Amino acid sequence: MRIGQVAYIVWVWRDGDCMKGKDKKELIGREGMVLLDTIRRLNRRNAVDRLMKLLNKTHPADIAWVFRHLTSVERTHVFNIIAQTSMVGEFLSELDQAIMLELVENLTPKFMVAVIKEMPSDDAADLLEPLPEEVAGEIRKLMGKEEREEVEELMQYHPETAGGLMSPDFMSLDGEFSVGDAIHKVQERSEEMEMSFYLYITHGDEGQLAGVLSLRELLTHPPYRQLKNIMNPNVISVSTETDQEETAHIVSQYNILAVPVVDASYNLVGIVTVDDIIDVIREEATEDFLQMAGAGKDREILLKSTVSNAVTRAPWLFASWIGGLFAAIVISQFEHELQKVLVLAAFIPIVMGMGGNIGTQSSTIVVRGIATGRINMQELSKVVFKEMRVGLLLGSFYGLILGVFTFFTYNEPIQLGLVVGFSVFFAMAVAATVGTFVPLILKKLDIDAAVATGPFVTTSIDIFGVIAYFLIAKLFLDI
Repeated sequence: MRIGQVAYIVWVWRDGDCMKGKDKKELIGREGMVLLDTIRRLNRRNAVDRLMKLLNKTHPADIAWVFRHLTSVERTHVFNIIAQTSMVGEFLSELDQAIMLELVENLTPKFMVAVIKEMPSDDAADLLEPLPEEVAGEIRKLMGKEEREEVEELMQYHPETAGGLMSPDFMSLDGEFSVGDAIHKVQERSEEMEMSFYLYITHGDEGQLAGVLSLRELLTHPPYRQLKNIMNPNVISVSTETDQEETAHIVSQYNILAVPVVDASYNLVGIVTVDDIIDVIREEATEDFLQMAGAGKDREILLKSTVSNAVTRAPWLFASWIGGLFAAIVISQFEHELQKVLVLAAFIPIVMGMGGNIGTQSSTIVVRGIATGRINMQELSKVVFKEMRVGLLLGSFYGLILGVFTFFTYNEPIQLGLVVGFSVFFAMAVAATVGTFVPLILKKLDIDAAVATGPFVTTSIDIFGVIAYFLIAKLFLDI
């Protein structure tokens, strides 16, 4: 079963109503715009009752999508209506963090406690974590002892680890239980649990993880049989400190609906479900795309103000600025050569462009390969030499074409065609190698490899390409 399939199942299961998810579609395109226009129109007319009915019929995730496109004033008015419904907690957990902080800024701690009380503890922890410490502390003081302890236990873990993602509401049973006892327990507790597809079998007073059993397997055995005799003892699990990206990789690789989380003593402390994993995959992919484009790693950059957006992107553009400055200095050093053969200037953009493009391609392929586990970090030389060969092959092809084009198009000696052809060949071969090598080295140094595919790789390739271009020109044209 694939991730796309299980996401739908989990959504239906968690809502406790199969029919609720039956015809559910992703809110995109025209449907989303119709909902957005309708909510805006009802809000302008102050049609509170009709707006309330519409919001109650709409999934909180869809309303959260609409909120991205509302103005700050519209958000406040609509949220005041949502705050009167029972879905306010689920709605807040679906919102982008920046919008959520904007909405809860003026809410009283007492109201927030009432909201959190109706939320799963992992969602409550996620809601409290980004709040200012004094605000979150005031809310925790007003919470019940049991709820507060559960939330604080989750908040002790880094939010981007399995401990920060996990839910403590899971179905665990002692291995000495019979199948009949287990079925009775499931019937009693299933509504309180995050997911009952998997039953986790434990032993000992501390609840050490011993095995796993699917709900379907449980129902196929006679009621007198003990769980320890029918469970699967080979459990795929993660620790509380496992990075969220690695956790997502495990869930997607083994096609499971949830993965158990254990502490240092192998005691079962929670589970990470596939709906949270899908969020992680989307967030990590967004971060990688932004970093590769040289736009930072803030996933909510589109929601930032103009100034904040510019401040976030400015440091990453500095590398491009420095690279461009160095390239300009290099070109100025060859001013005498350019004056002799002015047509050389016409080919600078294509030499730099072809090198930059293939370098970015190689970096992107390598970064994605690292993320998906398709690259063996113990055999780096194979990856580097393969991309080097690709660069040599493509460089030869495009260098030959450009050299022939130059010879027949410009009224210059044949040497100019050789200069342009060899320059493109060299630039592409070096770019493919550098674009592969840099992310692999960064990964070896335990640095996020995605940062290498932005301005850093393209800038270094531009500089190498320009230097090589003019050196080859001096050699062949004797200038």
